[in-house]
Amino acid sequence: MSPWVIILIAFGGALALEGFVWAVFPSQMRRAYEQSLRVVNDKSLHVSGLFCVAFGVLLIGLAVKLSS
Repeated sequence: MSPWVIILIAFGGALALEGFVWAVFPSQMRRAYEQSLRVVNDKSLHVSGLFCVAFGVLLIGLAVKLSS
């Protein structure tokens, strides 16, 4: 497996995991990041979380395709 595939899998996995947590638990994550995210509403957090999940899964798919 090439280093680029490993980097894509790692980056995609991190984005997917982070996005999943924001998409599923926006209120709890907001409390964790309260000082820096006071002005962002839950809908924006849901949308950005879902975007991160989708982008992360896309990167993982690209890495799998490149590795074969």
